[in-house]
Amino acid sequence: MNPPNLEEFSIEALAEPHDRMSFTCWIAPLDRYLQKQAGQDLRKKVAAVFVLTPDSKTITGFYTLSAHVVKLADLPPEAAAQLPRYPAVPATLLGRLAVSEEFRGLHIGERLLMNALERALAGSRQVASAAVVVDAKDELARQFYLHYDFLPLPSQPNRFFCPMKTIEKLFRS
Repeated sequence: MNPPNLEEFSIEALAEPHDRMSFTCWIAPLDRYLQKQAGQDLRKKVAAVFVLTPDSKTITGFYTLSAHVVKLADLPPEAAAQLPRYPAVPATLLGRLAVSEEFRGLHIGERLLMNALERALAGSRQVASAAVVVDAKDELARQFYLHYDFLPLPSQPNRFFCPMKTIEKLFRS
């Protein structure tokens, strides 16, 4: 069997036609979130949920974005020095990111992350955001975010951030 042509897949806002119940990444909290909570979060406006799909039904991966704040004191001193001396600064939370077990090994996580970062950057032009923040669920996720230049928060080693200035450099043409 040939691998799917990911160029034909699209990233869409989660909607009714998407088959949430068939998705599994074999990480119970992420599966449970998509299957049972994501719709509520959308309706209550606490998370925006985006899915990668080949057919506007099958979900090959998903991520969520929400508004967030980061305490300046939680940032590494060199990062905090680049920001105004407010007690906290606005950020975008990449709350969840998961790839279907069926589609692992196809760089879907990277595609989802790049789309999330690009979307966060675009949003920061309308509603200020100094960084993207994410929590790594395990060592594999830690390595994934470190690979993409996310920096750990000293007080929370599984929480990472990527300054919006770094993200801007990714998308300069």
